[in-house]
Amino acid sequence: MFDDTIAAIATAPGEAGISIIRMSGSKSLEIVDKIFVPKKNKSIKNYPQRRLVYGHIIDKNKDKIIDEVLAVYMKAPFTYTREDVVEINCHGGIVPVRNILDLILKNGARMAEPGEFTKRAFLNGRIDLAQAEAVMDIISAKTDKGFDVALNQLEGSLSKKVSEIRDIIVELLAHLQVSIDYTEEDIQEITYPELLSKSEIVRDKIKKLLDTSETGKIIREGLNTVIVGKPNVGKSSLLNALLRESRAIVTDIPGTTRDVIEEYVSIRGIPLKIVDTAGIRETEDVVEKMGVERSKEFFNKADLVIFMLDASKELTKEDREIMEHVKNKKAIILINKTDLPQKINENEIKEILHDKKIIKVSIAKEVGLNELEEEIVKMVYGGQVKSREMSLVTNIRHKNALEKALKSIEESIEAIKQELFFDLIAVDLNDCYEYLGEITGDTVAENIIDNIFKNFCLGK
Repeated sequence: MFDDTIAAIATAPGEAGISIIRMSGSKSLEIVDKIFVPKKNKSIKNYPQRRLVYGHIIDKNKDKIIDEVLAVYMKAPFTYTREDVVEINCHGGIVPVRNILDLILKNGARMAEPGEFTKRAFLNGRIDLAQAEAVMDIISAKTDKGFDVALNQLEGSLSKKVSEIRDIIVELLAHLQVSIDYTEEDIQEITYPELLSKSEIVRDKIKKLLDTSETGKIIREGLNTVIVGKPNVGKSSLLNALLRESRAIVTDIPGTTRDVIEEYVSIRGIPLKIVDTAGIRETEDVVEKMGVERSKEFFNKADLVIFMLDASKELTKEDREIMEHVKNKKAIILINKTDLPQKINENEIKEILHDKKIIKVSIAKEVGLNELEEEIVKMVYGGQVKSREMSLVTNIRHKNALEKALKSIEESIEAIKQELFFDLIAVDLNDCYEYLGEITGDTVAENIIDNIFKNFCLGK
């Protein structure tokens, strides 16, 4: 438990129906009692905890009512932070919220740092570090599926799997320590085959978690998707169709899109950060030329490329140049305008992009969009089960820790195969245990903890 009491606004700034100011710490009840006057009693202390109490926030020095509010006191340890917590529900808006917070700070609280409420929940043992990070993922989730994955982690799904792996390592380390310390005693030592078998189980479990990291990153951050093609092939029409709104200007004039347009769209629960680029072609127009250069930059950074071609026209030099770049990218090929007489040579496309999925569409007639969405889902999940049925590694910090743990267990396995001394094997096993502990926060450095919570919003 901490000695000081913190306070912050827990709701987003701006005009709203209500805003919430939150306090946490041993002086929370004492502070709210100084500034809050219930309608029917002299003190909030006369009410049971966890009951919303109607009354007024009053600046007693000025004998002035600040706002009409509902206040609730929650006693430790059954709170978000495992400390005494008070929440004040006031009218939304900058003025009442600011005045109430100023009054709280004048009466003994201090301003909370970003993420400090959740940090206290972690340090007080209510949640582990992976669960704390899931709180921020819930707040920033862009789709229902992203929310589901984050909620799973908040409920401890990833932490449980990591703990199961660490339990196996602890068992191995215990057997090794007994074998090292009591070599002269009549105690049955663990054998190298036993060590190898259980170490391989550890390795396989870590690999299984790592295999979800690419999908998890996409669910958490979105799939960087770029629509490319020469001018007037239907890129902006595709963006509008995916968004279900007219976001990009669509005309028959080549070069209408002269810069990139970025939007978020959810494809069956998968968040796509989708970019409609300027048509890639040789041009003398200075503004369009700058747009083409930006298109190339986004193309190089993309996780997924949607390359569009015009079925009603023969392949051009520009088409072929783009195809050469697309060859080395994760890409889907869309042949658009299939409602018009077809002139494009599909065989040539297949020769150059033989390993890419080709989908025929007509954006104007709304044909083929379902197949495109199905292919995106297939590429992201690779046939895996739905996100609610598995623990996805969505955090780059978790992925890095798992990679280090995997390296350590593989070194341990190699030492076991060579039948090296038990104490040498134990070093690598212990390293693996420590790296896994970084995920849940059991073995993580204090500066890393501070950096994680700095990314949180105030009041959380």
